[in-house]
Amino acid sequence: MKIAFYGSSLLSSYWNGAATYYRGLLKALSKRGYDIVFYEPDVYDRQKHRDIEAPDWCSVVVYEPTAHALMQVASRAAQADVVVKAGGVGFEDEALLHAVLDNARPDALTVFWDVDAPATLSELRNHAEHPLHEALKRIGLVLTYGGGDPVVWDYRALGAAECVPIYNALDPETHHPVAANPRFACDLAFLGNRLPDREARVDAFFLDPARVLGSQRFLLGGSGWGDKPLPANVSWLGHVGTRDHSAFNVTPKAVLNISRDSMAANGFSPATRVFEAAGAGACLITDAWLGVELFLTPGEEILVARDGADVAEIVRTLTPKRANAIGAAALRRVLAEHTYTLRARLVDDIFKAHFERRAVEAAE
Repeated sequence: MKIAFYGSSLLSSYWNGAATYYRGLLKALSKRGYDIVFYEPDVYDRQKHRDIEAPDWCSVVVYEPTAHALMQVASRAAQADVVVKAGGVGFEDEALLHAVLDNARPDALTVFWDVDAPATLSELRNHAEHPLHEALKRIGLVLTYGGGDPVVWDYRALGAAECVPIYNALDPETHHPVAANPRFACDLAFLGNRLPDREARVDAFFLDPARVLGSQRFLLGGSGWGDKPLPANVSWLGHVGTRDHSAFNVTPKAVLNISRDSMAANGFSPATRVFEAAGAGACLITDAWLGVELFLTPGEEILVARDGADVAEIVRTLTPKRANAIGAAALRRVLAEHTYTLRARLVDDIFKAHFERRAVEAAE
């Protein structure tokens, strides 16, 4: 079965937090027999900051950010059995959505794969003329990066034929325990790009605790923080490529997850880095969000902070022994329940059920 997947980037994680999500899921789907082509625009200097070259489990087409090139790659949707338009591609998303739907075969399964469903749904609620309202009437399936039942209910209320969350997970081949790297040695590390809908939470959950714990070392990774005033005990690394993520996660005493505003408010939306950190055996502290216990057990496999004061207290009292025990427990849990192999099995079941239903309907 052939999949045409239109997304932000498979090759680069630069300003593209969904990269490891795409890689993990699509690699696992390829092992289940899918023939996949990933289409990504050459925008935001991502091609200059590639983490990987085109893999053997997926073909990648990089296209120029022009209307002509967009229509060319959209026309190739006609070759696929499953046509996926992801959210947040980064170049003419609305035009791309309509173009791939127009070019998809009538017998193909069309999918909108939303990698920021809470934010998308907020836009839909606030803008009655949003193009996605009309597009949902033509789309066969909505898959989301997370969001739980609240996202499913909202999408169905807006007319989606079917909506299923496909959560982030772990690819043990890319994120796993490694030797510590002195470059990443610190008491608390946070990895995330500077984004308008997360910056205030980074201030509250990371920079404020750093100011309180002046004798402890904090490490900030990610793009866009160059002109941000930082406490003296916070070091900024800039972009950290995926090949360094495991060492970044396992070297510090603890690492911090900070959700974007919409995902924190909605809940049920663990970021990719939750599973990447757990997969490295790291001790992870996360900001509090509804549903965290569905993925990792608070106090045993993950530490949960309601605010910056909680973060500061956790870091101040956390011993290396307890940190190691939490990291080991998290690793066991994600290997057992939260791998992309398991997520891909769910996606495969959903796709096959769709085509089986269609075959039954055609035979009646």
